[in-house]
Amino acid sequence: MFDISREEITDGPLTRALLYVAAPLVVQQYVVVLQQVVDAFWLGRVSEQAVAAVGLVAPVLALLTLGNHVALTGGQVLVAQHAGAENDGDARRAAFHAILVALALNLVALALAYLFAADVLALFDPGEVVVELGALYLVVVLGGMVFGGMSDAIEGAFVGWGDSRAALVVNAVAVAVNVVLDPFLVVGWGIPGFTGYGILGAALGTAGGYVAGFAVAVAVATTDFTDFAYTREAMQFRLDSLREVLEVGVPKAGQEGGRQTARLLMVAIVSGVGGSAGLAAYTVGMRISTLAFVPAIAVGSAVASVVGQNLGAERPARATRATWLAAGVATVGLAVVGVAQFLIPGLITDVFAPSLDGDALTYTVAYLQILAVGYWAFGLIYPLQGGFNGAGKTQVSMVATMLQYWVVRLPIAVVGAYVVVLSVPVYAAFWAITVSNVVAAIGVTVYFYYSTDRGLLERVASTMSADAAD
Repeated sequence: MFDISREEITDGPLTRALLYVAAPLVVQQYVVVLQQVVDAFWLGRVSEQAVAAVGLVAPVLALLTLGNHVALTGGQVLVAQHAGAENDGDARRAAFHAILVALALNLVALALAYLFAADVLALFDPGEVVVELGALYLVVVLGGMVFGGMSDAIEGAFVGWGDSRAALVVNAVAVAVNVVLDPFLVVGWGIPGFTGYGILGAALGTAGGYVAGFAVAVAVATTDFTDFAYTREAMQFRLDSLREVLEVGVPKAGQEGGRQTARLLMVAIVSGVGGSAGLAAYTVGMRISTLAFVPAIAVGSAVASVVGQNLGAERPARATRATWLAAGVATVGLAVVGVAQFLIPGLITDVFAPSLDGDALTYTVAYLQILAVGYWAFGLIYPLQGGFNGAGKTQVSMVATMLQYWVVRLPIAVVGAYVVVLSVPVYAAFWAITVSNVVAAIGVTVYFYYSTDRGLLERVASTMSADAAD
């Protein structure tokens, strides 16, 4: 099921091609989010400080794992383009060098976290307990991420090839391990006399999942499970292949770096005006909103693969149609999800964070409703950026994200929280997030239409054809 050939991606019905690539990715993204939600679910039964610590660490962790974006995006886009042009050897070489990038950069990240995690977290003044819990969680998770990053690189290559089923299998195993371990390690569920390790247990469960996922990724990549098996010839270091991965992947890391740095500043704003209650609300809202928009992320990834392969096959018009089709479907679906969340925010909060009360509960309910108003915007942002990424124009997505976070989101949050000062200052930060999402959706839609109307994808396909002929 959901087995599709490269010929179907470049010549078959577009709806089927997008569905068959995207469907396993949607499931995969939900599997990944399940990992985050499970952590929040069990830590919500430990303490407000534990929930706040994970929220504080999230953007720091994202910044330290930017290497994963370099490896995954660089590998996926290059594999897709080479596969579309039927250059299988180049595709496999790109995939192998993406693994090397992930390994090197995650080892550096682990060393930095071990040395400086507590000092960095203390800058946000969330309280001594939150800093200690956050630093512990960060270092342990990054230890597992050394393996998780290499697994991401392998998964990106699978998706670029068009085999998103293999990526799903890897993620399913990683998260299944985490889901099974969490209740025992976090709260000692079902074990007489054992109350669990709290946030350390959550970190150990996550790290264990990454290690298990990597083991499965290696097994899948070296067997007949997938057509994209690694070969001994491909696993030889070549500077030109490494450079290609970095050229495509680094702008994606720049995009995510800008996004996560802005998120880190948003955490500081939320913590500054809302305290631990505001930070807990922000954490719960972040986890729940991820559940809502992961289909758009998955569709965007599928679009990048479909666009990359069609450009490699010199089918730019088909690549354009695929992008618009995906964006339309995702936007409608997320609008429906937004309406549902707006109507039942209290129920959602009770399910995922029953330990919250007082201001933390009030803020969380309000934040869930504010977020829901702009959910539809994700349906445009991710698929259209996927169209640019599939063309190798990852710098466009990077600039769009920088404008979204640094020109719109942060200024609105600062002015609303510290200058105008709303009756509940933390709500300014919450509204800034939704407004910036809407502005970004409108901007990227206009620019994609403008670019494709002036032949962007045709020029990319022509350049790829000329390169292949050399």
